[in-house]
Parts: sequence; C-alpha cells; structure tokens
Amino acid sequence: MHAQQMIRSHPDIRGHANDALIRCIEACYACAQACTSCADACLGEEMVDQLRQCIRLDLDCADVCLATGALASRRTGGNEAVLSSMLGTCALACSQCAAECERHAKHHAHCRICAEACRACEQACNDAVRTVAH
Repeated sequence: MHAQQMIRSHPDIRGHANDALIRCIEACYACAQACTSCADACLGEEMVDQLRQCIRLDLDCADVCLATGALASRRTGGNEAVLSSMLGTCALACSQCAAECERHAKHHAHCRICAEACRACEQACNDAVRTVAH
C-alpha cells in the first residue's frame, strides 16, 4: 500500500501525518478485499443458502470500508465530523461482519481469514477515531 507515502507527500500535511489514520486506511482497503473475496468464496460453497447473511454482511462491510478508506485518504480541507462518523460506522460494519464470519470459521477458511481482517480493521478504526478532532 502506498497510503503512507501518498499522505506524507500531500502539500497540506507538511510531514504531520496521522499514523493511526494511515494504518486505518490500509486496514480498510485490506478488509474490503478480504470481504469481497469471502463473499465470492461463500457463493462457491455447496450450502450457499446457509451463508446468505454472511455474504450480505461481507458486501456491506466491503462497501463501508472502501468509502471510509477514501474519506480518510482525502487531506485537502477538512470534514472531521463526517470522518469520525464513518470511522465509527466502519468499526460497526467490521464488528458485525466478523461476528458472522466467526460463526462459519470452523468450516470455511475464507470466513476465518475474513473475520481476522474485519477485527483488525475494527480496531484500526477505533484507534483512528480517537485521533480525529471533531
């Protein structure tokens, strides 16, 4: 990921990058990829009807993570209230997706991996929200 290099090179940052927010951006994009891949893998399973909620939460989480990563990457101007809200929403989406994937983790490695990515992103969002002025 190039998030750190890109943000540190932004003219409005002047070397004062928020490291927790950068870790969050990277976790958001990693989680979005894991969730998208997990949803696709769930669709390939024989008992796909039992994974319907997992697929839904995977796709919701991926979309929220992508949006959060994009908002957190924008450094021109400021919109801390919206960013704070998105970080909280992302942590919630990750928590719900992780909980559902954990239900299937014993039988599906893709769900275990996705749950781990979701928990990491949830933590990164919770860490980052404390560093954003609102």
